[in-house]
Amino acid sequence: MNVNYPGRKPLAYLPTPLEKLERLSKHLGGPDIYMKRDDQTGLATGGNKTRKLEFLVADALAQECDHLITTGAPQSNHCRQTAAAAARFGMGCSLVMRGNPQKEMQGNLLLSKLLGAHLYWTGDRNRQEVMAEVADEQRIMGHKPYIIPLGGSNVMGATSYVFAMKELTEQLTAASINIDFIVFASSSGGTHAGIVLGAEAYDFRGQVLGISVDHPAKELQMQVSALATATATHLGISPVSIANRVEVNDDYLGDGYAMVSETEREAIQMVAQLEGILLDPVYTGRAMGGLIDLIRWGAFTRGQSVLFWHTGGAAALPAFVDKLL
Repeated sequence: MNVNYPGRKPLAYLPTPLEKLERLSKHLGGPDIYMKRDDQTGLATGGNKTRKLEFLVADALAQECDHLITTGAPQSNHCRQTAAAAARFGMGCSLVMRGNPQKEMQGNLLLSKLLGAHLYWTGDRNRQEVMAEVADEQRIMGHKPYIIPLGGSNVMGATSYVFAMKELTEQLTAASINIDFIVFASSSGGTHAGIVLGAEAYDFRGQVLGISVDHPAKELQMQVSALATATATHLGISPVSIANRVEVNDDYLGDGYAMVSETEREAIQMVAQLEGILLDPVYTGRAMGGLIDLIRWGAFTRGQSVLFWHTGGAAALPAFVDKLL
């Protein structure tokens, strides 16, 4: 299938490693578990948003913009990587953070400040409204701002994971590995939409499962399907049936977004102590916790192969120390 990719500004160390988690697989006694290491993309500790920013920054520069504006939670990996991308290209950066100023500057929040970002807080206000005000301030100061949505999840951001699926399928072919399932954390939907569309574009025959970290399954399915369809149009991909490939599991929402439970604690400690790999408390810890539970009750079994797509986030760990130990 022909994909007409837009311009891209290299930011990530690619291709990211593909590893077999031998000790974790043996410990759980189920399928062979592989990991796609997008925590190793390299930009200010890495993560999946670095891939998205390659296309988003290219679009911003093509429009002659000089200031990036985006939004997220206080421990947003996306905000930290956006600040780093802005620094790399000599652009300004403003981050609209949800809620009120934090007492302690740690984790991603600390890194975003070190990278030169200006922080704004929404309080009880709508984040879109605050971002629009920040953009107006930048225009008054003579700048041309570029607004990136939550998680970088628009057609540009999703495009990066169509491209990532090309990378993955090439790695799998070269290593003669067959993967039955791809599992990952899903929230704002851009990574999920790109993987689903990329699976279609590059003839990946396995299933794709997003573990929701904050949205009910039906809501996230509709969001991902709509974005994948829009991205297909943007990339000039002939009409494809996407909806039936969008699978979401919302069994692990717990008490809500960024609320750490035994699911996340066990997953983070297990993967760290068996494989020397760090997960984060919000996204990859929850998704890996879901995968571990699914293996335990037999959703994935011996003889199958599961790939866990590590989307990064370990920089947030110090902000959750009281919940992890």
